[in-house]
Amino acid sequence: MKNSTSTVNINCCSIFSKAIASEQAQDIAAIFKVLGEPARLQLLSFIASQPDREACGCDLIEPLGLSQPTVSHHLKVLYQAGLLDKERRGNWIYYLINKKKFAMLQEVLAIDK
Repeated sequence: MKNSTSTVNINCCSIFSKAIASEQAQDIAAIFKVLGEPARLQLLSFIASQPDREACGCDLIEPLGLSQPTVSHHLKVLYQAGLLDKERRGNWIYYLINKKKFAMLQEVLAIDK
């Protein structure tokens, strides 16, 4: 009987468009670790789905059904990972998707055809 795993073409399934250096691999792995928390993925998807890809911190509590301290913690982690930018407007802080960081992730994870 033929072992089907021995005939898998690794190149057909590669998610990386090019080899990455050790330092970049560490940076990307840290981002994936941050994204491993479902609440953070929900926050990112909520912010990304807004018209200008931004949301006031005050508007992020109710949609997720989490407490204000929990949302603040996750926003801080996403900000420190570089996935979000923030901007103070009066008394409020607005969180914005960091388009450069996501473009870098998209480039690294692009599937070459």
